[in-house]
Amino acid sequence: MVRPAYRSRSYKRIWKRTPSGETKLAFERRKKIKHKCARCGKELAGTPRSHLEQRKLSKTEKRPERPFGGMLCHRCLEELIKSAVRISAI
Repeated sequence: MVRPAYRSRSYKRIWKRTPSGETKLAFERRKKIKHKCARCGKELAGTPRSHLEQRKLSKTEKRPERPFGGMLCHRCLEELIKSAVRISAI
């Protein structure tokens, strides 16, 4: 059985060949990815990449202080607001 710490999917399972020729299962931390816009997939600006960076920041520094901050990029938000205003104006 695997060590309890490695049972979560926060570790990637990789098969590695050892110098003796055996193939063994190794566990590696997954690479931290940049946060992406939920609509277009563009990388978001103003959001910290790692949990270590994020832990040191206050709540207001963890994401931009605007509607949908940390979820949508500024262009998608702009389009969303414009379309909402245009629909309500009719």
